[in-house]
Amino acid sequence: MEFISPEIWALLSLAAFVAGFIDAIAGGGGLLTIPALLFAGLPPHLALGTNKLAASFGSLTASITFYKKRLFFPNFWLVAMACTAIGAALGTVAAYFTNQQVLEKALPIIVLFTAVYSLLTKLKTPSNATDPNTPPSQAKQCVQGTVLGFYDGIAGPGTGAFWTLSTLKLHKLDLLYSSGVARTMNFISNFVSLVTFIILGQVSWLIGLSMGLCIMAGAYIGAHSAIRFGANLIRPIFITGVSLLAIKLCWNAWA
Repeated sequence: MEFISPEIWALLSLAAFVAGFIDAIAGGGGLLTIPALLFAGLPPHLALGTNKLAASFGSLTASITFYKKRLFFPNFWLVAMACTAIGAALGTVAAYFTNQQVLEKALPIIVLFTAVYSLLTKLKTPSNATDPNTPPSQAKQCVQGTVLGFYDGIAGPGTGAFWTLSTLKLHKLDLLYSSGVARTMNFISNFVSLVTFIILGQVSWLIGLSMGLCIMAGAYIGAHSAIRFGANLIRPIFITGVSLLAIKLCWNAWA
């Protein structure tokens, strides 16, 4: 690919740092990184693959942070982890063989629906929140993991936000524990999708690795901020991130 100017490198680095911070708290960092990669001149499929390389750094950092703070219990979520991996692989292959214009038309509808729903619904810990030490429904895990894994593979932006919201509604976990589940599942789908994109030859290693380091820094700060400030910080960033994501995608697809 063509030479990238220092200004574009700076833009990509800044976008990656902010994306890592947002993703670690509520998801939606792809709103920044994918448009930034496209602006840098990468073709759509290469941008998606490179974004998965960069995003894997941030989601791994955030998931480890939540795990160390005992806000995620892997043994309870094995079904979701397996189904997320399968869904992500299938979604990535589908993205590779799908016309980019079709994706650009479909995504805004999905994301806008989620944004509107989020604005109309109070995002908070359910009054009848379940004990995080109680194993969640395996059937719900399977559906949730497969659908969101597939979505992350075929597109990606907002996956972490969708995981947080769906975990709150399906499993009635505390908001902070729901964020812990989201971060780990997001890493699994990112990593599986990345491996698939590598096999398909759709990854720019230099750009992806450099952005990944910036995302790690943002994710580290974001994860600790979420744990320290809880719902008071998570809620506004979640809603703002999803809403901006919907507006941006709608503008790109329909303007």
